[in-house]
Amino acid sequence: MGRIVAPAECENSIMADVSVRIATEADAPAVGRLGESLVQQHAAFDARRFVWPDDSSTYAEFLRREMHDDNAVVLVAERDGRIVGYVFASIEPASLKELRAASGFVHDIVVEEHQRHASVGTRLITAAIDWLRGQGAVRVMLWSATQNAAAQRLFARLGFRPTMVEMTKELSEP
Repeated sequence: MGRIVAPAECENSIMADVSVRIATEADAPAVGRLGESLVQQHAAFDARRFVWPDDSSTYAEFLRREMHDDNAVVLVAERDGRIVGYVFASIEPASLKELRAASGFVHDIVVEEHQRHASVGTRLITAAIDWLRGQGAVRVMLWSATQNAAAQRLFARLGFRPTMVEMTKELSEP
């Protein structure tokens, strides 16, 4: 799992000091911290739709397990020896329920707030797409919270197009 993902060509000297690589067990605490921030962000968007685990280590442990799944990858962006973002992607089987063929799927992308707008997210998504392509994926899909316009702009710039809108109706009050 410690293979290095070759960084994309840097047009911007700011990115020359950011590397993207496959996460290792030693990265799990930092990835877990970032994953927890993603969970919190989604809970803030819509606490009825997005589940917030009772135990804060739950999502961190989930990501740790995914690091060891041959059909998944967790990549980290590192600057000055510090993890500043991660992406979690996997190969998902065909689904008649979702009317789709087997696909690559980007599940998470998180970049520390002070590192955003410096192409870290672009580097992470591009590396995930390269990994998925290497696994034989012919398509990459992802979901984005409706309220996360900044992420949607990033995904659109990288060639993703909207294809579905999730809608939720609560059947009882919380």
